[in-house]
Amino acid sequence: MAASVVLQARAEQVLQQSPIPALRKLSVEETDHAVVLSGSVSSYYLKQLAQETLMPVLGSRELHNRVMVMRS
Repeated sequence: MAASVVLQARAEQVLQQSPIPALRKLSVEETDHAVVLSGSVSSYYLKQLAQETLMPVLGSRELHNRVMVMRS
């Protein structure tokens, strides 16, 4: 299994294990240069929390946080 596939799978696993349902709905993709986090949440706090949740598994990879805040 390629290293990038392993990293993406680990990032997805970390989000799926979150006790916060909104984080479990986010998507993770990997490009040649970065990990891209996308989806939508209801607050800027949750957007930041998603980012901080992934940081420990990224190693030296950049994170592009493209999560949108959609207020109800």
